Amino acid sequence: MVISDYPSHLSLPQTNPGVTTVLEYLIIKFPYIDALIWQQRIARGKVHYHDGSLVTPHSLFQAQQRIYYYREVESEPIIPFKEKIIFQDEHVLVAYKPHFLAVTPGGIYVNECLQNRLRKSTGINTLQALHRLDRVTAGLVLFSINPSTRHHYHNLFQTRKIHKTYQAIANIRHNETLIGQKWDIKNRIAQGEPRFRMQVATGTANSHSLIRCVQQSPMQALFELNPITGKTHQLRLHMQTLGWPILNDKYYPQLQPLSKDNYSAPLQLLAKQLQFIDPMTQLLRRFDCGLSLLLTN
Repeated sequence: MVISDYPSHLSLPQTNPGVTTVLEYLIIKFPYIDALIWQQRIARGKVHYHDGSLVTPHSLFQAQQRIYYYREVESEPIIPFKEKIIFQDEHVLVAYKPHFLAVTPGGIYVNECLQNRLRKSTGINTLQALHRLDRVTAGLVLFSINPSTRHHYHNLFQTRKIHKTYQAIANIRHNETLIGQKWDIKNRIAQGEPRFRMQVATGTANSHSLIRCVQQSPMQALFELNPITGKTHQLRLHMQTLGWPILNDKYYPQLQPLSKDNYSAPLQLLAKQLQFIDPMTQLLRRFDCGLSLLLTN
């Protein structure tokens, strides 16, 4: 059994969903985790409040209480790729995340995620990711270090004042000439089936990306992508919308059968650059991961 070195947390909702205790809420909140597991975690002191006091089987549900717990998995794959710190000051840390490494704990990953790896290597337990990249996407992730200034950096994402640049590679048809072409993609993204796979739906657009082709070979093209919004799988769907799904994508255009990670064929999507006006210093910050995707055909 692998137990996370760092706690995850949630806040109890304002509206009681019809439970009496914290334990009852956790059981309905996480239907895929057996009730016995929550009982065992509480018995071992692995569920507690913000002040460190332990949750018991009889602790009453109180709205907006923050609950901390430790994720557990039977076994956890070790991701054989190394992260890299690009920048760090008293407020933020910028790191390069390799392909296949999750940003935060989830699923079968508890300690093998970028956030927990960095907490361990830096000793900064307050480190918290300000945004997400898909596990299969590589590139830059911005972290908050100082809880007292964290909201200023969260606000950059909420107000779309972070300029992000990605690279992607897709297969193209032999007779296509794409270099220099640009596309302004706006559409509506909604949950599909299964729920983790998104789809383009009818209705008012809620996603927006700017895409251009910067290089091509006879069989592939390299694209630069600037997401204006930040919907789940947005760039992957927008490339599919154009007719050029990203190389090695197991979700789009067709969902592939569940299989082990193929480390020799990572998704060809890279979060290459971040740019913003730092709310604490008012300086222009521009970070580059130092890597580029390369055409192979």
